[in-house]
Amino acid sequence: MSQIISILNFEEGYKEKPYIDTEGFPTVACGIKIGPKGASLSNYTFSVPRAVGDVWLQVFVTGVQNQCQNNPSIYAALQKCNAARSDVIYSMAYQMGVNGLAGFKNTLALIASGKFDEAASGMLNSLWARQTPNRARRHAEVMKTGTYDIYKGVI
Repeated sequence: MSQIISILNFEEGYKEKPYIDTEGFPTVACGIKIGPKGASLSNYTFSVPRAVGDVWLQVFVTGVQNQCQNNPSIYAALQKCNAARSDVIYSMAYQMGVNGLAGFKNTLALIASGKFDEAASGMLNSLWARQTPNRARRHAEVMKTGTYDIYKGVI
């Protein structure tokens, strides 16, 4: 059974009030961008209660999943994945966008070939892993093992 919502809640965290993310975008709730890079937080004077943010997150995740299904290289990789590995792919797509994930051409090809250990190494040998090393390590572990074990106690 998919745990993508729980994983994203853990990885992204939750903030009711808008904040500036690490890339400079105004963001709210579970990592949802709400404005252009460099926009002032004074433009965003609302709060997003957790119940509303959870609905937003599910809507955004469904959109990401549909986009992934329509991308040939991502779709091919997903065909070899169990729920845990699929959730890692969706989490990466949520974090960096489907086009960003599609840039992991070699890693996606390795996943599509069932070479999960090599794919995990490829994930860790990336700018994404240097920018978000803890998340990348957790995701690579899930890709390698096909289990949620690394998330025990948090999801």
